[in-house]
Amino acid sequence: MNRKSITISYSEYNSNNELPAKDKELLDVAIEATKNSYAPYSRFNVGAAVRLANGEIISASNQENAAYPSGLCAERVAIFYANSRFPDVKVEALAVTASVNGDICDNPTYPCGACRQVLAETEQRSGNNIRIIIGGEKITQVIDSVEGLLPFVFDNLPK
Repeated sequence: MNRKSITISYSEYNSNNELPAKDKELLDVAIEATKNSYAPYSRFNVGAAVRLANGEIISASNQENAAYPSGLCAERVAIFYANSRFPDVKVEALAVTASVNGDICDNPTYPCGACRQVLAETEQRSGNNIRIIIGGEKITQVIDSVEGLLPFVFDNLPK
C-alpha cells in the first residue's frame, strides 16, 4: 500500500476590497445576481458570475421549484448559458456567493457536488484552469483551478 495526499492551495481575503480588480468586479456581479434568485422554499439566494475569455460576463441565480430537485443552482445556470451562447469561448473565472434575507452570508458558500462536476468538465474541455472566487461578507476565498474543489473528477466514460 502507498499512502498519498492532496494539498489544496487557495488565497483568503478578509475584505472583498483586497481582491484583484477583475475578481472584485466578477464577485460584485454575483452579489447583484442573488437579487434575481427564485428561492421561496429554502430562502437561500445564490448568485454566480462567469467571466469569459472574450471579456463577456454572464450572471445567473439559483431557481427553485416545488418539485424538488427540479430547480437549478446558480453556477450551473451560468456555465450552461455561457457554453450555449459562446460555445467556442473559454471560461476564465467563476464567482459565487449567497445571501439570506438580503444579507450576504459571512462565510463562503461552496458549489455543490453537481456544480463541481460541471465546472470540472468545463475546465477539462477548454484545457485551461478556471479561477473560482467564493465570496462571503467576512471571508472570500480564491482557488486557481476547479481541481482544488474536486480533485477526483468523474471522467471514466468510454473514449
